[in-house]
Amino acid sequence: MQRRTPAPRAAGRPRSAAADTAILAATRQALVELGWSKLTLGDVATRAGVAKTTLYRRWAGKNELVVDAVAELFDELRLPDCGTLAADIEGVVLRFAALLEHPEAKTALMALIAESTTDATLRTRIRASIVDRQKLLVLEGRARAQRRGELPTESDPEAAARTADLIFDVIAGAVVHRALVSAEPIDPEWTQAFTTLLLNGLTPSARA
Repeated sequence: MQRRTPAPRAAGRPRSAAADTAILAATRQALVELGWSKLTLGDVATRAGVAKTTLYRRWAGKNELVVDAVAELFDELRLPDCGTLAADIEGVVLRFAALLEHPEAKTALMALIAESTTDATLRTRIRASIVDRQKLLVLEGRARAQRRGELPTESDPEAAARTADLIFDVIAGAVVHRALVSAEPIDPEWTQAFTTLLLNGLTPSARA
């Protein structure tokens, strides 16, 4: 996936990529150790070794900072080309599950979900910075499967977009629920069974 594009900034001293990386890493570390309610920009600045004003020049507040810290983790997800649609799905599911095993990813994502239930602006930022970007993986996977002849090409762009949304919701919802809510393992056996159900649907052959 493409990397996130930093927000425009006024002319002046160039923005430091190293500082950004340190700040986002410190944010995730602080979430694990302190939780959402106790996390402050001052603490993050101390951990990152930067001035507090440096954070405020980049992020308006804690919500924006935490979303970008989580988005950076999910930007590392890739859709492997394993030769078939089924193998591609299994590959990305296992990679997603492995990401969620890291304490910083698990804690940060759960904190964002909890906080966003009462904050519409935060929900909008999560959709724009995390969800919409990860949906690109679905579009990439479908296009690859269509080139292989595994899936038909859809002529209606709006219908194709709705289908992509649904596929993303099914995969992300299942993986997040199993990993973070049910706390059950996402191993190759479960992943294969899930992929079979996803590709076949609730048909008699899938239930057999």
